[in-house]
Amino acid sequence: MEFEYDLETPLPTSDTLFFIETDHMPSKSFLEETDLRVSVRRETISLVLYFSQNFDHFLSYLAINYLDRFLSTQCILEGKPWISRLLAISCVSLALKMRKTVFSVTDIQNDEGFIFDSQTIERMELLILGALKWRMHSISPFSFFHFFISSFKFKDQPSRQALKDRATEIILKAQNDIKLLEFKPSIISASALLSAAHELFPLQFGSFRNAICSCSYVNKNNLLNCYNLMQEIAMDGYESVLDMGSSSCTPVNVLDLQCSSSSSSTVVADHGQ
Repeated sequence: MEFEYDLETPLPTSDTLFFIETDHMPSKSFLEETDLRVSVRRETISLVLYFSQNFDHFLSYLAINYLDRFLSTQCILEGKPWISRLLAISCVSLALKMRKTVFSVTDIQNDEGFIFDSQTIERMELLILGALKWRMHSISPFSFFHFFISSFKFKDQPSRQALKDRATEIILKAQNDIKLLEFKPSIISASALLSAAHELFPLQFGSFRNAICSCSYVNKNNLLNCYNLMQEIAMDGYESVLDMGSSSCTPVNVLDLQCSSSSSSTVVADHGQ
């Protein structure tokens, strides 16, 4: 397979991104499943991170997106650890192919545990491709960075880049949390940017919040819920910097989402969060 793909620019227009982003999410039933799938997901994510450790974080993010979408439509047998290993290797392999990275399936397996030949991995790849309906140009939170950041009134590029970098860190850190799977990529993107803005540019937070709330694609209730969760994730490990005990700094009080009540800020897509 020959692909070329960038997580930030999978499609040429923002309108198209918002229209089809739900096609690149796990099924809603995935969040209602038993602890078995949660356990399989946790184990397989650990393997994905292990097999992709020599590549950048965006590679593992893409592989985990494939994994979540696959697990939400397929039944994985319990008690067969080799299946999780094969699934993880295949998701990493597909992500590497999408990003046109030169690699060897032998090298990424690190010569440990079960070693799968290329034919076995290719068969699993085809199973994954079928389950994902060959939609491999995943729409991710990173895909919406340019759209949202362009509405912020930055005076200099370094500030813009700092916000983007911090939001990226938050998203990468948050991916393992299964609760985030209920939110659209655009909502995750907006929430991460707001969380980063509150941390880096507190004086401008209100204007950033209003800019995002004025977007007709953004559901404010979902933004609030996702932002609260994102704040918890962002604060984790930063206790020495943020006063976790201050009631005035809780996620709900910080955002409050007192956006304009105009109709432009309340449009909700019919097909999801």
